[in-house]
Amino acid sequence: MFDWNDLRFFLAVARHGRLVDAARRLGVDHTTVARRITALEQAIGCLLFHRSPRGLTLTESGQRLVVHAERIESETAAISADLAGQDFQISGTVRLATPEAFGAYLVAPYARELRQAYPQLNLELVAENQAISLSKREADLAIMLGRPPSGRLYARKLTDYGLGLYASADYLERCGPIRTVEDLKGKEFVSYIEDLIALPQLKFVSDIVNDPTVTFRSSSVMAQQNAVGAGFGLGLLHHFSACRDPRLVPVLPDQIRLERAYWLVLHADLRSIPRVRAVAEFLQRVVEAEQDALYGPGRMEDEALPVARTG
Repeated sequence: MFDWNDLRFFLAVARHGRLVDAARRLGVDHTTVARRITALEQAIGCLLFHRSPRGLTLTESGQRLVVHAERIESETAAISADLAGQDFQISGTVRLATPEAFGAYLVAPYARELRQAYPQLNLELVAENQAISLSKREADLAIMLGRPPSGRLYARKLTDYGLGLYASADYLERCGPIRTVEDLKGKEFVSYIEDLIALPQLKFVSDIVNDPTVTFRSSSVMAQQNAVGAGFGLGLLHHFSACRDPRLVPVLPDQIRLERAYWLVLHADLRSIPRVRAVAEFLQRVVEAEQDALYGPGRMEDEALPVARTG
C-alpha cells in the first residue's frame, strides 16, 4: 500500500514538470517532493517519471496513474464540499486569475467587501495578462477574455465590457482637432508590445487604425493608461478604468467602440466547493454593480454604431 497523500505530490509534478515548481505550488521544499515521489514509486513498484535536465515527464505508467489520481482528487473535493455544507463557515484560500485591468480596477476595490462577508476566506489575486492553466491548478478560478476551447472546465460569460479611445486634454490641445476616424492618421498612440501579447484579444489599436504610429509600448495596461494620462498620445482603454481617471478625455465616443466579454472559468471539480462558489458569486455582484462603468459612454442597444466584437 502507498500513502494516498503522495498522490498530491505526484499530480503537482505531473502538472508542472519540475520539482521546484511543484514544491512552490504545494508550499514545501523541493526535496520533500522528490522524497514523496520516490516513496510512491517504490510502493507501487514502477517508474512514474523520466528524469532529465529539462525536468520530469510521465512514463506510460505515470500517465495511467494520472487518470486514477485525478479521480481521487475529484472525490476528495466532493467530500469536502458535501461536509462543508453541514456548517456555514466558509474558509480557506481561493486563487483567482484575471486580466490585469479586471483585477486592479474591479476585484481589488471590492476585495474588502468579500473579506467582511467571509472573514475566514483568503483571496489570492493573480492579475496578469497571460494565459493561466486551470488544468494544472495554477488557479482555482479565472476570468478569461474568451471561452476556453476544451478541457474539464465550467465556463459562462460573466459580462460584456467596452473599450474606447482616450487622451489627455493637454495632448488634444497639441495634436489638433479630432472629429472623425480619418483625423487619427499620423497621431501618436500608446499600445501593447506586439511580441509580448500573450492573448490575441489584447490587440486593440490595429482594430481601428491601419498602421498606427505607436510611440509608447508596454505590456501593462495600467502603464499605458498612465502614459495616456501624461499626454503621451491616444490609447484604447477600458471604460471601467478610464472613466475614473480625471486626466482622461473620451475621443470619438460615438464613432469608436470595441466590445469584449469576460468569461468566468473554473475546473468542473471545483464548482460545488463553497469557498470557490462564494468567490464566483462575489464576482457576479461586482460586475452587476459596475455595469455602467463596464459599458462606458456611447453604447447603443440598437447597434446603430459600428462595433468591433471579439471574445
